[in-house]
Amino acid sequence: MTEPGRPPVEAMTNPRADRVRDVAKLTGRSGRLKRRQFLAEGPQAVREALRAHRECLSAGGTPVVEALYATVECLKKFPELLEAASAPGSRLQVRIASELVLAAMTDTVSPQGIVAVCNFVDVPLEQVLAAKPKLIAMLCRVQDPGNAGTVLRAADAAGADAVIFSSSSVDIYNPKAVRSTAGSLFHIPVVLGVTVTEVVGAAKAAGIGVLAADGYGHLNLDMLQDESAARAFDQEIPDSSYELEQPTLWMFGNEAQGLAGEEKAMADHRVAVPVYGAAESLNLGTAATVCLYATARAQHRS
Repeated sequence: MTEPGRPPVEAMTNPRADRVRDVAKLTGRSGRLKRRQFLAEGPQAVREALRAHRECLSAGGTPVVEALYATVECLKKFPELLEAASAPGSRLQVRIASELVLAAMTDTVSPQGIVAVCNFVDVPLEQVLAAKPKLIAMLCRVQDPGNAGTVLRAADAAGADAVIFSSSSVDIYNPKAVRSTAGSLFHIPVVLGVTVTEVVGAAKAAGIGVLAADGYGHLNLDMLQDESAARAFDQEIPDSSYELEQPTLWMFGNEAQGLAGEEKAMADHRVAVPVYGAAESLNLGTAATVCLYATARAQHRS
């Protein structure tokens, strides 16, 4: 084990070592929940984890990264990762590991040369609402880790203030989900393990409008965007159906079934993304991206 601030010198080469097996337990949900830790794999995810780690420590918070394992080749290719991990005050220890060791630690066939053991980063719903958010994405019963990560990444890109996962949704700390976020998991507040009823009730009490993404919705997203643009140019709108400029929580449903009837009923409005071609519908990630960007554009224009 190396001292913080010094380059790693000790190599791990035995894929059956106890430490390797201990890290590998984090690929399973039970192991993650028991220790409240997860794995971030690859240069991009680790880079963002280290940035969040430094910011948290500077603010007197809990460390984000607990340990870092990397190949010599990866650290040579991305020297800034070692520099960030070894910076004074980082309180991190870096271990050199072989490709076989990294493969044994992770669930990937071809490891990306570096993996970080991270502490859970989710926050309470109350903390998110106390910050007076303008844009929130909520995933209801979303099951695919790749889709979950994609929506979180889209929310981050759209400048959303938080992403909420219902208690029946996939674990965002699933290694595939973490990889799909491309580091965005460390950028945006995430709320886990809450019910749709709880979130919608709290959002409405905080003055946040609730929209349900629904292919058969009674409102059309294009129409809402047109109304928003008209307001921006002080044009009169006889009957505005919903103002995208206002604080908004979007609800996105299961990949196959969409939102359940009772979930749609909780929303203020059901909104459809118009399909102009022959496709039956948009997939979850695309629909969420379109909805979030439409709202973000309206809010930034107002």
